[in-house]
Amino acid sequence: MTTINDHLNELLRTDGAMCAAVVDSNSGMMLGHAGTGVDLELAAAGNTEVVRAKMKTMASLGLKDTIEDILITLGKQYHIIRPVASKHGLFIYLVLDKNKANLALARRACMDSEKKIAG
Repeated sequence: MTTINDHLNELLRTDGAMCAAVVDSNSGMMLGHAGTGVDLELAAAGNTEVVRAKMKTMASLGLKDTIEDILITLGKQYHIIRPVASKHGLFIYLVLDKNKANLALARRACMDSEKKIAG
């Protein structure tokens, strides 16, 4: 049986990947994590607020749509937040080294990971 951490370790094979987590946005708690480079517990809680704020803004605007992913670009890193569409309240969080990562491939890897976690 494949675990969430197995899926996250597979996601870390993406070029430039530093660490990843699956987070419950209802509680801000991690369900699984892999890698190093960021305090994932703190990041999980903080990014839960990002997801909640975006959902609230979408509702206020009357947008009848879903979030595919949220990209945060820092000077040295990319942070990708990808909600798991079929598991309401869960999201994948991936941190990448900007100098080593291919953003398009990383987004695709998150999409593939989402399908595996949802499966």
